[in-house]
Amino acid sequence: MTVKWIGATLIFAGCGSIGFSMAFRYKKETALLHQLASVLEFMECELQYRLTPLPELCRQAGMEASGLLRSVFLNLSRELQWQNSPDAASCMAAAISLCHDLPPNLRRLLSRLGHILGRYELSGQLRGLQSVRSDCEAVCKRLSLGQESRIRSYRTLGLCAGAALAILFI
Repeated sequence: MTVKWIGATLIFAGCGSIGFSMAFRYKKETALLHQLASVLEFMECELQYRLTPLPELCRQAGMEASGLLRSVFLNLSRELQWQNSPDAASCMAAAISLCHDLPPNLRRLLSRLGHILGRYELSGQLRGLQSVRSDCEAVCKRLSLGQESRIRSYRTLGLCAGAALAILFI
């Protein structure tokens, strides 16, 4: 009898932790998108007023960011300095491939950024950065609209699924 209760408790805790981890990933994605928008704004200012070279710009953007974005931009700076790939898009793809925990929305936006950097003249790059930043803010706004209810739903679903499975196995 005690083994059943231990099993039910473990099932409940496991399903609950899955729900809580989904909620955490959702919050993390929103925070990363906000951070990316501020880094893109920093990059716009650097390009517009200082005409910073691309590898140095990416290194400075990496120093402005933290966590996953920091490693992406520092890896991109390294790739651009080493000139392993002919263009910034393939360097960005290599930098993204080194970070496995990036959410799909962030991967898509960073990939778009890679296709813009270094390809156009200054005004084209600035317009491209503004475009990526506005897309980033739109995705962020879309995710933030139902964030609290969605997070609560993930947590509740995890706990309820755990309770239902525990009841079924008892």
